[in-house]
Amino acid sequence: MGRTLLATTALGTATLAYAAGIERRRWTLRQATVPVLAPGSAPVRVLHISDLHMLPGQRSKQRWVAALDELEPDLVVNTGDNLAHKQAVPAVVRALGPLLDRPGVFVFGSNDYYAPRPKNPARYLLPSAKTRRIHGIPLPWRDLRAAMVERGWLDLTHVRETLTVAGQTIFAAGLDDPHLKRDRYADIAGPVPSASLRLGVTHSPEPRVLDPFAADGYDLVLAGHTHGGQLRVPGYGALVTNCDLDRSRARGVSRWGAHMWLNVSAGLGTSPYAPVRFACPPEASLLTLVPRPVDAGQDGSDAERDTRFGVGGNVR
Repeated sequence: MGRTLLATTALGTATLAYAAGIERRRWTLRQATVPVLAPGSAPVRVLHISDLHMLPGQRSKQRWVAALDELEPDLVVNTGDNLAHKQAVPAVVRALGPLLDRPGVFVFGSNDYYAPRPKNPARYLLPSAKTRRIHGIPLPWRDLRAAMVERGWLDLTHVRETLTVAGQTIFAAGLDDPHLKRDRYADIAGPVPSASLRLGVTHSPEPRVLDPFAADGYDLVLAGHTHGGQLRVPGYGALVTNCDLDRSRARGVSRWGAHMWLNVSAGLGTSPYAPVRFACPPEASLLTLVPRPVDAGQDGSDAERDTRFGVGGNVR
């Protein structure tokens, strides 16, 4: 009995050390091909970044994100939760660096507006976690927004816009964070016009906003927030999603309804008060968008694959 307890304790300690010391810095690029463009469109490469939860001293994360510019994406989409500290705006701008010179769009999440606070991790397993919000101090999201807009990125919060990317027409619309119930879908509601791509952007992938995106005719919605579950059990997947999305869609590409696709990024950070990841490395997503099949029965994205990309040193 004593040996079993000792072995169990040792295994738990090793797992925690790996989750906190190794995996949460194992920057990963998730790649997928998604058939969402109008027939005859040329492919478009979209870099999806989410949930940086940046602290000022996280230099490794900043270097890795900046190096993603080498992928030469046609469009960058940032789905929020960039900040984890009131002095982190310069660090986020440094991380996004050359990507800000590329076409980009963004919306914000709860951790752009409010700093994280210590919480009991077990609360995420309880139904009350979906209704009770614990906020920290206000964060300088306006400064971050100004920096992004000044460099040419488009704030999609409650607006509908048409932009040209890689010679393709993209109609895009976004929402403020549904996790905070700041979303006002009525502001962007209505059938979408013809375009090479109809793109929806939101921080939290709540079904109550995904359904109207699908009903209005969007081809693809990008979201973050879930951290992929952050702690995943091999063979079972995410334990929770921290929203009403089902566990099977906690990260990666999936279908939503008969027409629309959804990509949920597992994100690149964690709360500083829960700095662990297990079976769910921090990630950015590179999506190659291609024309949808003419035959409606031939749907399905190429198998996703994870790759290490220019991994840097440890986070200080």
